Formats: sequence, C-alpha cells, structure tokens
Amino acid sequence: MGLTGERSGIPHLTPTLSAPGGGEGVSRRAGEGLSAGSTVGEVLDETAAALAAAGIDEPRRQARRIMVAALGLSAAEVFAHPHRRLDREEHARIQAMVRRVAAHEPLSRITGHREFWGRDFVLSRDTLDPRPETETVVEAVLARLTDREQPYRFLDLGTGSGCLLLALLSEYPQASGIGVDVAYGAAITARHNAARLGLGERASFVAGDWGAGLAGGFDAVVANPPYIATADLAALMPEVRDHDPRRALDGGADGLAAYRAIARDLPRLLVPGGLLAAEIGLGQTDSVAEIIIAGGLAVERVAPDLAGIARVVLACRLGRDRARHLDPAPQRDRR
Repeated sequence: MGLTGERSGIPHLTPTLSAPGGGEGVSRRAGEGLSAGSTVGEVLDETAAALAAAGIDEPRRQARRIMVAALGLSAAEVFAHPHRRLDREEHARIQAMVRRVAAHEPLSRITGHREFWGRDFVLSRDTLDPRPETETVVEAVLARLTDREQPYRFLDLGTGSGCLLLALLSEYPQASGIGVDVAYGAAITARHNAARLGLGERASFVAGDWGAGLAGGFDAVVANPPYIATADLAALMPEVRDHDPRRALDGGADGLAAYRAIARDLPRLLVPGGLLAAEIGLGQTDSVAEIIIAGGLAVERVAPDLAGIARVVLACRLGRDRARHLDPAPQRDRR
C-alpha cells in the first residue's frame, strides 16, 4: 500500500464514549447519598468519600475533576465558590459520573476528552487514553531539536489521538508530519483533533501498518507503541485493561513485537542522522536498544520521566550526512 499522506476532508466527529461500567456493591451505590441543595464544598467532600470507599486512587483530586466536568466550571471556580448551592440537575450529573468513576471507568472516557501537552484532545473507542508520562517523548525531541523554526518532517507511528504529532507541531511552527494508525477510527479522531487545534494544514493522518508503504525523508520518528506482554494484560488496572483498545496495549508475547516492526523500516524512513524517540515500558531499555541497534540505528540516550523511570529511547540513523538542521547529539541527559 503506497501511503503518501494526502489530506482528505476532515469530518465532524462526536466522540464515541464507553458505556457506563457495570459494577455492583460500593461502585453501584457511589454518589447516591448526595442530596439536592447541598453546596459545592459539601458535595466535593461527599464525592471524595465515595471514591475513597470504592478504592479509587487520589479520591480528592478525582472528586475535583468530576465537579469541574459535571458543572462546566474551572478548577479555580470550584475552589473559590464552596458555598454555592447545586440544583437537582447538577446533582444528577455528578451522581452519574461518580458511579462510573467508582466502577473504574476513567473520567477521560466519560467526558471523551484528555488534556495532553496543555491541549484538549478528543478520544474515541479506537484511541489510547494518553498518559502524562508520554509527554516525555515530546520533551526529549524538544531537547534534541532545539531550533524551533526549522521545517522538520515528523512521523508518528501508532498515532492514536494524534497527541504526539500535534504536540510537536504546536512547538515547531514550520514543521509538518504524518500520523499512522492501524485503526481507521483512530486516524479519523486524530484528524479531528488536528482541525480543532488549528493544525490540520500541517498534519496528515492515514490508516496503515506502522511504516509499511510510506516514503522516507523524515527528520524524526516518534512512537508510543504497545509494549505490554500479552500474559500481563489481565493484571493491568481496570481503568486501562477495560477501556483502552487492546491493540494499543498488547505488545505480543514479550511486549516487543511493535519495536521489531518499527525498527526494520527506520533506515528507510529516516534521513541520514534522523532521530527516533520511542516510549518504552518498565525494564525494557536493554531489549529495545538491542532491537534498534540491530535495525541499523545508534542509540544516543534514554530519557527518564518525572518519576525517574526510563521512559524514552532516543536513537539516530547512521550516516555520514546529518539530517537537515538536526542538532548534534547531546553528551548527557539535559533533563
């Protein structure tokens, strides 16, 4: 399949949200004790208590997020007006969200939105819900390609919502790029996000099998591929296991299948000296590095996330000629 990244029309999407979680017991009853006429502060306390009883992590923070989403307020407004009384309709919205979150459905799936790199992204059933640690990929590219005014060409493999490519294009105003996902629905969602963020003229999204069928000439390839071993999927948190698409999580028997598929195309996709920035899972540094090196690239460094966990492998394509405008590889981690 010869994908050249031609833009097609961008359809208007309505996010497809997950159905409410089943859940009995505590999760079924969560939120039902909220009484009409209570204040914002009282309902916030009751919501946090209900989530704590359901075993939800950081219940107070999650309660604030529910209040923001259900009431259409900012976090600052929720904090500043604890004595504001809520009507029955507002109570009903909060109760519905509390029940679903208590049943381990992510709030981002309920609302159909996730903030990433300070920007709002629409999610769909075909997209991974991006995590904060994935922003390490963007940070690593920014640290490596320091001239923000160059016309880089980026390729995002396994693009999902388009968050990596679109975050990069927001930082490099002269750059353009292509995002590829095996799920057609994900490519449609990513196109919609590009249009919403005003980046549609510089971003193309196509359905495809990693880099197969794409022409080369990319200055950087970014990827957050599936890296969970198949046998480990059942042990994932229910918020992930039951609501993210399996194909975005399942990395095969050893969790490395996607890296092998990506690595074999990198010498063709990247310009000489071109950069790879790929997210990795816990304990995968050496294995992924070996795959990338076997594919003909040189590993430059591994960037940690904010928790200090090795999160992103950076490598470059070998060649006497450096990619256009690429900065020399740093001698040490800039983080």
